[in-house]
Amino acid sequence: MKRRRVKITGIGPVTPAGIGREAFWSGIMEEVSRIRPFTKLDEELGPFVAAYLERFRVEDYVERAAVPKGSARHTLFAVAGAVLALRDAGLSPGALNGSGTVVVAGSSVMDFDGIGRTVEGVATKGLRGAVPRTVYTTNAACIPATVAQTLGIAARTMSIQSSCCAGLDAIGYAARLVASGEAELAICGGTEAPLYRCPLVELRATGMTPATCENPRRINRPFDLWRTTGVVSEGATMLILEPETSPRPGYSFITGYAFANDASNELCSGMTLAMKLALADAGIKPEDVEVINAWGPGHRLIDAAETLATQAVFGAKLAGIPVVSIKGALGNPLGAAPAIQVAAAALGQRAGIIPPTVNWEFADPACMLNLSHRLRAIPHEVTLVNAHGLSGVNASLVLHKC
Repeated sequence: MKRRRVKITGIGPVTPAGIGREAFWSGIMEEVSRIRPFTKLDEELGPFVAAYLERFRVEDYVERAAVPKGSARHTLFAVAGAVLALRDAGLSPGALNGSGTVVVAGSSVMDFDGIGRTVEGVATKGLRGAVPRTVYTTNAACIPATVAQTLGIAARTMSIQSSCCAGLDAIGYAARLVASGEAELAICGGTEAPLYRCPLVELRATGMTPATCENPRRINRPFDLWRTTGVVSEGATMLILEPETSPRPGYSFITGYAFANDASNELCSGMTLAMKLALADAGIKPEDVEVINAWGPGHRLIDAAETLATQAVFGAKLAGIPVVSIKGALGNPLGAAPAIQVAAAALGQRAGIIPPTVNWEFADPACMLNLSHRLRAIPHEVTLVNAHGLSGVNASLVLHKC
């Protein structure tokens, strides 16, 4: 069966760089990091930094009464992102019923805030302290279900929980549903709100986020010689996907997608296969790629391993391909990160602009990539987006400009 081409017709970012397409794009083009001290945890736990949304209110985007009581913060991000994406596409929720709509959302972790509250309640009050609704609000499956319920649409829903690749896998999965004709429209993307005692203390203990708040805006340095580790943050992006026959204009076509796992003890080795399979799925060669939107969390080992994986695919041609990581600006919102990358890549194709890799300054011999901390005005039509996550998961997506 011939696949339909799938295009992105709506973009709904909810990020520390800006909420909504225009605000996000304006923010991500600035050579500015949104990472700052995070002081909402007990001082006894030590210092934390993060990029976070301080003034987010879901009622700014949808009637609060329409949102199920007790919905988790990452679910509220997804709801707002879906509303913004629909608006950007020029669609209303009422136009979706009967249209073969699916909602696919990716998230790396469950709602640790809700889980923590009920655990603490039981510890202090016994059974009286249990919060029954956490059974329905803390798991990943409730995210797309709540999006559909809040919008009042009859849609099939699916949740993806593949570590930090979740947002990209959700987009890839949804694109395949639209390409095959199983869906006529997909609301898809990634969302994450991990800025609670757990999992932050565990992530810091494993070296995945720093144990200092000194000079926070310079602390996350993707691919830079003086990088140390990544910074955990929060946010979301939801997209609208439709077949090419849709009357609405598109930003980019999703032409290739693949995932792969690392070999034992070979960090990011699966990214090489994911890239090769995604390029094959798109029917293109490595030399056709014009921009790479890299994972690049700013972690000393992961950045170097991603570079090796990318070199294995592109060889000597890699030096001529512009590469960007947006995590110096936004930190790493785990499963939401690659969905935000897709938004940046699609908007970059339309504008002919590559955002800056914030805080990249000193080239590392282990990460010899075509990077810049400046905005670059370079017309381009083919972008490769990469993601990597704990447990050795990797995913890649290919975008062609519409």
